[in-house]
Amino acid sequence: MGDGATGPTTSGSSDDGDGALIGREADRERVGAFLAGIPRAGGSLVLLGEPGVGKTALLAAVARETEAAGVRVLQTVGVQYRAQAGYGALRQLLASAPESRSEAAGVPVLAAALGFERGTAPGHDAVTEAVVSLLADLSRDLPTLLVLDDVQWLDRASAVVLGQVARQLPGTGAGMLCAARPGDESFFDYSGLPLHELGPLSEDASEALLRRRFPALAPRVRRRLMADAEGNPLALLELPAALTDPQRAASQALPARIPLTRRLQSTFASRITTLPAATRHLLLVAALEGSGNLRIVRRAVAGRCSLKHLAPAERVQLVHVDDTTGRLGFRHSLMRSAVVDLSTSDQRRNVHRALAQAWTGVPEQRAWHLAQATVEPDEQIAALLEEAADVSARRGDGPNAVAALVRAAELSPARSEQARRLAKAAYVGANLTGDLRDVPRLLDDARQAAPHADSLAAAVAAALYLLNSYGDIDTAHRLLSGAIALQPAPYDPTDATVLEALSTLLMVCVYGGRPELWPDFDEALAKCTSVPDTVQLLRATFADPARARPSDWARLDAAIAALPGTSDPIRIVRIGTAGAYADRLGALEEPLRRTARGGRTGENIFPAIQASFLWSSHAWFTGEWSELRRVAHHGLSLCAEFDYPLRSWTGTFVLACVSAACGDFATARAFADRMDQWAGSRRANAVRCYAAHARTLIALSQGDVEAAYRHADTITPVGSLSPFTGHALWVVLDTVEAAVRTGRREKAVDHIRAAREAGLDAVSPRLRMVLLASAALATEDDEEAVRRFGEALAVEGAERWPFDHARIQLYFGERLRRGRASARARPHLGAAADVFRRLGADPWTDRADKELRACGSPVRARTRTTGVSLTPQQREIAELAAAGLSNKQIGERLFLSPRTVSTHLYQLFPKLGVTSRAALRDALDQVQEG
Repeated sequence: MGDGATGPTTSGSSDDGDGALIGREADRERVGAFLAGIPRAGGSLVLLGEPGVGKTALLAAVARETEAAGVRVLQTVGVQYRAQAGYGALRQLLASAPESRSEAAGVPVLAAALGFERGTAPGHDAVTEAVVSLLADLSRDLPTLLVLDDVQWLDRASAVVLGQVARQLPGTGAGMLCAARPGDESFFDYSGLPLHELGPLSEDASEALLRRRFPALAPRVRRRLMADAEGNPLALLELPAALTDPQRAASQALPARIPLTRRLQSTFASRITTLPAATRHLLLVAALEGSGNLRIVRRAVAGRCSLKHLAPAERVQLVHVDDTTGRLGFRHSLMRSAVVDLSTSDQRRNVHRALAQAWTGVPEQRAWHLAQATVEPDEQIAALLEEAADVSARRGDGPNAVAALVRAAELSPARSEQARRLAKAAYVGANLTGDLRDVPRLLDDARQAAPHADSLAAAVAAALYLLNSYGDIDTAHRLLSGAIALQPAPYDPTDATVLEALSTLLMVCVYGGRPELWPDFDEALAKCTSVPDTVQLLRATFADPARARPSDWARLDAAIAALPGTSDPIRIVRIGTAGAYADRLGALEEPLRRTARGGRTGENIFPAIQASFLWSSHAWFTGEWSELRRVAHHGLSLCAEFDYPLRSWTGTFVLACVSAACGDFATARAFADRMDQWAGSRRANAVRCYAAHARTLIALSQGDVEAAYRHADTITPVGSLSPFTGHALWVVLDTVEAAVRTGRREKAVDHIRAAREAGLDAVSPRLRMVLLASAALATEDDEEAVRRFGEALAVEGAERWPFDHARIQLYFGERLRRGRASARARPHLGAAADVFRRLGADPWTDRADKELRACGSPVRARTRTTGVSLTPQQREIAELAAAGLSNKQIGERLFLSPRTVSTHLYQLFPKLGVTSRAALRDALDQVQEG
């Protein structure tokens, strides 16, 4: 049986069930080009592909379509393990059409060879010549195509003859299309024949196939199956069958290794069962070791076999050894699963014991293997495994950390330790993997293990759950502050649970945004033997940045400078958060991008959400609005999938700001309404500030300065910087403009004075630029205004914040024009209009253009074609390609595979009417986003 369909509902291919193949457009094109040449020339083409990759489905589709087009199709298939008589497959092939059978029966050589008549069996060469002659005769009447599946399993006589026939078909008007598995021993010799390798499906095609066939799969489950299947269509269609309904819906955790269905097992195990016992043992050790470290594998098999026993597995291409790195890799991850599935539990435990010995000196690895080899509770192993979990968490491997803690709990003899480790697994999961839905189950298991235990870990997990899932700020605050107060003082912040308790309580207070929440936190901090730097920085520079001291900013800069190379995503996000209001995120581009990408692998979902929104906030100020939309939507999709409504509002906020600035007021207002509605009953003042900021921008963009003043005043009373309102640092310019334009100049002056007394002009160049421009707006002295505007625009790197910079140019030009200095105003107004136009900030462009016209200057007409429309993602890819980035670099920035980028560009070139990347820039200038 082939690796393709046995029926429309069990197809081991990318067939979507109605005969259409998903993701095989390029393969169909290659086969189509071959078929088109058959009537004129004939010839052969061999499709090579791994088991389950969809060769059979492609052959079946080609056979159907070719036959419908009037071509005679003769088919046969090799069958593994079937004892076939000589020429059995050739007989099946020629008998698959009545006319070919009757013609073959009339050829004495074939009649004798195929058993149609009794006679002396002819030699292979004679049979080959007769088959070629027969096919040439048949093709004079009708083009003929031979379709051979699984040629590696053809009987010997048929394989030898058909291999020879394949080389003699050119010029006959007949063609041969056959499929083979690379590496399998075969009597069919395809060396020298044209080959086409059928590779795995792309990420997009894999996802499309799963969505079509299993639409109810939860996104995180779909991603896991895609990772395990590695683009293999059979695996994509069979692996979901091995899951329970709760597992498919993500309401129950997936196993560390998804068991193979019987069909997958038979497909991937066929090469394994025929190997020598020593080779199979060696493969099991390599499969359970996991990393491909041959040094460790050699230690683990010492005394039983050696690495030379890999040779049989290498010859059939089950595994390969990289000559550069010296690491062993399985040809497909499901080969590894098949090796494990074919072993017994006792064999697996023995191998884990051997691996634990081999990993002596590496506690994390040793702990894991000891835990897998142990069946009885063992506190020593449980403690080692908990330490391993801490190491995994620090490098951002959330799933591994949670799995280690759960296993450590299972091995804990004491019920109290079992409960503590389960609770710790709950908060590590909430902080890293995004598995908020698992928190109640783990906490319930912890309570059942020790009903009366007072656990700080349980309080942290419960508070994270209440805060992030329900937004229940007040209950989370009471629960956590009470649990911390019960701990014996002084607190040891080197204890990971204490650190998480303090960090979680801090964020509860931040989102509450109310001064009365902070005394409990500050009291707890005062009882610490030392203050962790992340907690100290978050308290000083994020919770209440207007009251941070110069030494706090210096510590923040030192912490940021030390981040490159850091693998801990939680630390990256916390340091990034500490620098968010102080314009420090540009220095964190690489670690934030790296952390955001972790959400695609499932290793650190929650930090990925936070990193996406931190970078989006930075992109708002730096004018990277196309990327902002993409990254923010990426983060919002993770929030929706993993149920983090509280965290979603940061992404919603930046999208509301861009929508407001670009004149999409309905969208911006809808975002603000949703934020206000959610925050109201929960008393989440930080989210209400988000909404107020968005409304301020809407009003300023519409010219409703009274409404803008009113909304800005709800963030912090104009003229002051309220405690614990970091957001006030982001609306200084908006607040001052609204105050000045509504005739409240004294309020504007007071607001500037408060910002300067807080030392904000020394916090960042952007804030210095904003304060200088605000002072220029607020002064009635035209000469002073000109000087202040000039100083603002001269701040080093001022162009890094294009929207604010363009606004200042606009204000400067407006002031000059009203002072009858139109000639001096025009350059500033023109520069502002150009930047606004590039950003797509239409209301602001209109305002600048209006001022230019009042200066008597011509306004550049907007030229946009209507015939071509690009999606934001298409435009982003095209712009990056036009800037010279490679497909790999684009993929890293946009969280896409290089293959997906290549596909988009392949579609974009004809759409834009260009043939090279060099022509993209000019084409993009004439295209609108769709």
